[in-house]
Amino acid sequence: MSLGALGLGAPQPVGFGERIWRINWGLVLVLSAIAGIGVLALYSAAGGRFEPWAARHGMRYGIALGLALVVALIHPKVWLALAWPIYIVSMLMLVAVDVIGKIGMGAQRWLVLGPLQIQPSEIAKVAVILLLARYYHGLSRDQAGRIFYTLPPLFIVLAPVGLVMIQPDLGTAMMVLMGGAALLFVAGVRIWMFLGAAVAAVGCLPFAWSFMHDYQRRRVLTFLDPDRDPLGAGYHITQSKIAIGSGGLLGKGFGKGTQSGLNFLPEKQTDFIFTTFVEEWGMIGACVLLGLFVLVLMWGFSIALRSQHHFGRLVALGVTSMMFLYVFINTSMVMGLLPVVGVPMPLVSHGGTALVSVMFACGLLMGVNVYRDAQLPLGR
Repeated sequence: MSLGALGLGAPQPVGFGERIWRINWGLVLVLSAIAGIGVLALYSAAGGRFEPWAARHGMRYGIALGLALVVALIHPKVWLALAWPIYIVSMLMLVAVDVIGKIGMGAQRWLVLGPLQIQPSEIAKVAVILLLARYYHGLSRDQAGRIFYTLPPLFIVLAPVGLVMIQPDLGTAMMVLMGGAALLFVAGVRIWMFLGAAVAAVGCLPFAWSFMHDYQRRRVLTFLDPDRDPLGAGYHITQSKIAIGSGGLLGKGFGKGTQSGLNFLPEKQTDFIFTTFVEEWGMIGACVLLGLFVLVLMWGFSIALRSQHHFGRLVALGVTSMMFLYVFINTSMVMGLLPVVGVPMPLVSHGGTALVSVMFACGLLMGVNVYRDAQLPLGR
């Protein structure tokens, strides 16, 4: 009698109780702590009121957390099978945005579906991770390093990047591009291909500059010379630096921020929520919040290393890279280290689609841990 017949040669099915036990509840606790900080920051940004941001943020997080736990309990083979449909739907939604999307703050980024306002570009970030993980799951390491097999992933990444750029949303487009590049790197794409792409990108900069919108050019020029237009294009970042600097080590105290409280700080509930928080809680508060994100990233890498199937490894690394890019770009942006590109702070900034998509991605990450020893079929 074979080992397979005895059930000794293959992993045993994981029961429901064990699946619940395998959910990384420490990660759930850290994510909830980050979202709780978001509620506090949004409460303060509204002048000590739960409306219009803090209450919605808390309610949305509760719903998104439930979704993440459900996603974590679904077998990865389901997400392997749904990778193409999810990607295609996200692409159709991006096309719909460019045709009939709602215009707000100078950009056409939202679809209005009854009472819901959806930003498909946030969904596209997760869709690209799933499809790239599916594609490379079906390749050997040697195949992944060949240029012929790199062409389909390039299309998978560049198609949504192009559609997002049309909206225009430079920050999200860069996140999709860099997140896709990170997955290609860990999948085994050769270094010389990245170097070639970098040289080509530098060569295309003059053409890219000609296609950029006026406000995007002003943001880049303001980044290079912050004092050139302090009351215009440089106003956001100037006020953000003042708020962060005035917070000092311990901050001004909860609800006592002046730059945000007196409305000197634009978009204080979304892109600049980190500034709002640091002004009141100081460098200590910033270190606590960033420390929580570091824990999320460490758990993400740990889950990726423990996964016994390539699909789960790539999904975990893709989600971890996405979280890192969110935090890195947002914090660098509000401190003037990068141009202002409109990337929110995950689980802290106000915004329904971004919150749900991040928690859906975290559900996928936890699901990789739950089914870390699952056997998945190959295929692209």
